[in-house]
Amino acid sequence: MPGQAKVWVWLTAALSAAGVVTLVLVAVLADLDTADRLASIGGATLAALGLVIAVVQLVRAGGDVPVTGARSVQSGSGIGRAITGDHNRIHGPAPAAQAAPAASTPSNSHPAPGERGVSAAGPVGEAVTGDGNTQQ
Repeated sequence: MPGQAKVWVWLTAALSAAGVVTLVLVAVLADLDTADRLASIGGATLAALGLVIAVVQLVRAGGDVPVTGARSVQSGSGIGRAITGDHNRIHGPAPAAQAAPAASTPSNSHPAPGERGVSAAGPVGEAVTGDGNTQQ
């Protein structure tokens, strides 16, 4: 789990524990009606927050479009080298995928078309899609 995700998990656990302790203290020190109202408000607030988070994640993901066709390649960033053909002999290092420009379109807006298609949100250094290519 990445570091930022761990922080969110621990923060959520701590806030949940604090909420439970608060409700128990209100139930013991005040009365059950007050604890019931607080629990209802807290539950409705958390449900609304969960809905907002789910919608934000769906929008950020963009509804991934599956790659169509055999041996197709699709990337959410740049690609250094994509080779989909048979019996290719490629020598030398793969070109580095350069950083995508700030206004690039997401890779899922243009799915890799058909067999051996290549689609990337960033630059493609080299794409070899035929059979039996030789490069020195």
